[in-house]
Amino acid sequence: MGEMEDLCVTDCTRCPALVDSRSRIVNGTGPEDADLLFVGEGPGAKEDEQGEPFVGRSGTVLDDGLRDVGLARGDVRISNCVRCRPPENRDPKKDELANCRGYLEREIDRLDPDVIVTLGKVPSEHLLERSVAVTKEAGTLEDVRIGGTPRRLLICVHPAATLYDRSQEETFENALQRAAELAGVDDSEGGQSRLDGF
Repeated sequence: MGEMEDLCVTDCTRCPALVDSRSRIVNGTGPEDADLLFVGEGPGAKEDEQGEPFVGRSGTVLDDGLRDVGLARGDVRISNCVRCRPPENRDPKKDELANCRGYLEREIDRLDPDVIVTLGKVPSEHLLERSVAVTKEAGTLEDVRIGGTPRRLLICVHPAATLYDRSQEETFENALQRAAELAGVDDSEGGQSRLDGF
């Protein structure tokens, strides 16, 4: 993991509201040669507490979804648009997203993933720089320039959406399946039925 260490933000005070609400900076986790990079909007309470992205209920949904398509958390890199918990888990504001953008671009640049998977509306709109109807567009692959480099981005609903709306489960699973296929994951040996968890 040594080479990615310099991507860890250890001290940043650009966003006063986030500095006040965080207990720590939550950096991306996962291997530096991962083919898939998952990007959420920002840390919640559990992530702020544990210092790792997607470790709360949403993280469990993501872990289960990855497993169902033949991936493990350790196979992918997971990061966020902002690295500090917004107060009351509100969405990050435009200036906060802009303040943290360089850190994310540096991470993307270093990782050079085959596919970036945006989890939810905030990261999808932030990286595509347009409005996104996530539930309609989930599973859509787009070419986008990030930091001047062409990238492939796959829109996905946020794992939490499946907790509040069971009808989103299939949308979420299908997007993860597409991500796994794009990254060349072969789930033919011993992958479990996609319905096992439900």
